[in-house]
Order: sequence, then C-alpha cells, then structure tokens
Amino acid sequence: MSADFELLRNVTIGQYIPAESPVHHMDPRAKLLATLFVGLAIASTRSIAASLILLGVLMLVTRVAQLDISYVLRGLLPGLGALLFIFAFQFLFQGPNVPCTELFFKWRFIQISPCLIYILVLGAVRVVAFLFLVSLLTLTTTASHLTHASEMLLTPFQRIGLPAHEMALANMIALRFIPTLADELDRIMKAQASRGADIGERRWWRPDKMVRERMPLFVPLFVNSLRRAEELVVAMEARAYIGGKGRTKFVTFTSRVSDWVVVALTALLWIAAMRLPWAAWENALFGIHWQP
Repeated sequence: MSADFELLRNVTIGQYIPAESPVHHMDPRAKLLATLFVGLAIASTRSIAASLILLGVLMLVTRVAQLDISYVLRGLLPGLGALLFIFAFQFLFQGPNVPCTELFFKWRFIQISPCLIYILVLGAVRVVAFLFLVSLLTLTTTASHLTHASEMLLTPFQRIGLPAHEMALANMIALRFIPTLADELDRIMKAQASRGADIGERRWWRPDKMVRERMPLFVPLFVNSLRRAEELVVAMEARAYIGGKGRTKFVTFTSRVSDWVVVALTALLWIAAMRLPWAAWENALFGIHWQP
C-alpha cells in the first residue's frame, strides 16, 4: 500500500497540537472571530496579490504558533486528486464563460485566456489559504474550547430561536470525527491490503477503476460511521443529556486586550481586502482586460 494513503498523518483539520505559544493562549472566542474575518477576507477578494498577502500572514501566524508549515500543507494530500481534477475541468471547459478580450489558445470549445489563468491561480491560492486558516484554528484549540466559545458567541441569537448549544455541539462532533474517520479509513485500507486488495495504486487516467477500487473502502466506512453515531446517541442518552437548556458551564474564558486587538486587525484586513481595488491594480499591471 502506498505511503500516500497513510491518511491519519495527512489529516490536519480536527487535530490538536499542544504548545506554549501566543496563538494557543488566545481566547477561543477571539480566535473564532479572527478566523471568521480572515475567511471573509479570503472569500471577498478577487486579487491574487491580496490572497497571497493573506496566505503570508497565515503562514507567519503558523510559525508563531510553533507549527510546521509542511505539516499543515499535508492536509492537501487527501483531496489533492479531486482538486486537480476540478482545476483541470475548469481549465478546459470554463474558457468560453470567462469574459476576456484576449485569447492564448482556442480550439472548438476550449479557450485559454489570461483571465482564465488568473482565475485558476486565484482559486489555488484561496484553497491553500483556507486550509491554513481552518488548520490553525483546530491545531491550536481543543474541541471542547471551540464548542464553548462558539456557544458563547451564538448565545445572543437565542432570543430569535437559534439553538446555540445544539449548533455548537454539532460542530464540535463534526470536527472531532474528522481524524476518527481518517483513522477508521486507514484501518480499513490496511485490512483490505492484507487480503490482497490493490490499494494505493493511482489510476487517475481510469476513473472507473478508481471507483471500483474505492467501493470496498467507502461502504464499510459508511457503515462504521452510522454505528459510531448510534453509539454516541446511546451514550448521551445514558448520561441523561437533554440539550443546552438550564445547563451550567464549568469552562470559563479570560480575555486580554491583545486578543481583541488581533480581532480588530483581522477586521481591518477584511475591510482592506473588500474595499481596496486590488484586482484593478493587478489587471492594469499585467495588461489583463475583462469584457464588460
């Protein structure tokens, strides 16, 4: 079996790495808000330069958090094939839908233009930036702290009927189960490989064979996921769990001024990414002209 399919070591989202860093000691509520603002900044900008600046900031924060950048980048490996497949289809078939005045290449329905290449590069930078953003949040914050922080931030919306505790609990369980499912899939692959199954051979040029090879993996994974969910429900009922109404909190958070300064700076990053004409500057610099 190929080493590329050692999934557990390549899944960074949902893991937690303890360390003594300023990022680890931040108030989880401030980290959630900062993550929200940076995510909005990444999604709202259409500029490669602005996206690269945001990615550089996230890499700098990764080093401040005493995390290895190469370890965070491993999170791309499990979905790298799907990402390349999507980008290839976008490169081949989205050309006619991109309003650009110049063309590098045209053959039937395939049109390659500088605007299309710009969109593809922007999408790739965004994917890496979002990976760093989500990995930073989960690698520096425990699942329980994320649950309590998100519940506290959603509490004001309970007045309009929003189930804050239930939503926070569902998000925590989803994050917690990501490495669990990766470990389960790793066990299934090793069990299938020990029985002589051809696991780990990449046949990207034969999608039908890839699907047939993966079915013996995903079917037991789906069944085991349902079994784990049922066991979790039974365990919660056995402990008399009745929801968030009337529950007290053992965990308390202490905020510092520096935490909310970081939140304010990320909000400014979002405003700068959204308001400044980054894309217009780049188009003028590289001579890219979009059709009206």
